Amino acid sequence: MRIEQLGEGTPEVAVVAAIHGDEPCGVRAVERVLDDPPAVDRPVKFVVANETALAKGVRYVDEDLNRAFPGDPDADTHEGRLAAALAEELRDCTTLSLHSTQSYAEPFALVDAVDEIARSVCPYLPVSVLVETGGQSEGRLIEYPHVIEVECGLQGSAAAADNGVDLIRGFLTATGALADDEPVAGEDADPVVVYRLGPSVPKSVAEEYEVFAHNFEEVAAGESFAAADGDELVADEAFYPVLMSPYGYEDVFGYRAERVGVLDG
Repeated sequence: MRIEQLGEGTPEVAVVAAIHGDEPCGVRAVERVLDDPPAVDRPVKFVVANETALAKGVRYVDEDLNRAFPGDPDADTHEGRLAAALAEELRDCTTLSLHSTQSYAEPFALVDAVDEIARSVCPYLPVSVLVETGGQSEGRLIEYPHVIEVECGLQGSAAAADNGVDLIRGFLTATGALADDEPVAGEDADPVVVYRLGPSVPKSVAEEYEVFAHNFEEVAAGESFAAADGDELVADEAFYPVLMSPYGYEDVFGYRAERVGVLDG
């Protein structure tokens, strides 16, 4: 775990990259911000979490770090020990955790619950979608208070790293960390639409998977939205797909969700 800091004092604001070692966009974004560091009014901590997995270009070494929290300093797994150390490092910090996905090119945010932090930060991020994961955050960093996770874009893309820089700057603005930069949401910004995550969509064992649906666009009842070896899955009721892709997850296509409204600030 690598830690760098801007500003003097004890940070109460943090940015985390490389929770997953095969998602380099967050590290690239952090390095670009640190290469041309902004003046800050509040100290900010930048953390590159799973350096071992990052160096190997793999998602994790022993287990998924984003399912391993709170971890244990004496755990048998690398990520179990790392989760405990990272949770301690981020204690008392409002935190932005940078990720990427195989399912959606535009950045969006995820939180365990839409709380005061989500309402105060998300309107200043370059996102138009916020996903509330609710009871499906077990073992994830966003289960902790004051943590916002963002999907920067498509995994491995240059655009995801570019989006990561914008997300970091928006986050630092919203938390009052940037010097002489008032947190004012853009008047022309798109509203932030809130979706609540529902059950996952399981995959059967197959050679080839397809997804016909588009994330955050409603799938109507009776509509085919995915297939496994040509066998189509048909919606029994309307839903919004989230994080849905053919090969993003080993055993699920993604998730069903419901649209619950617009972030009202």
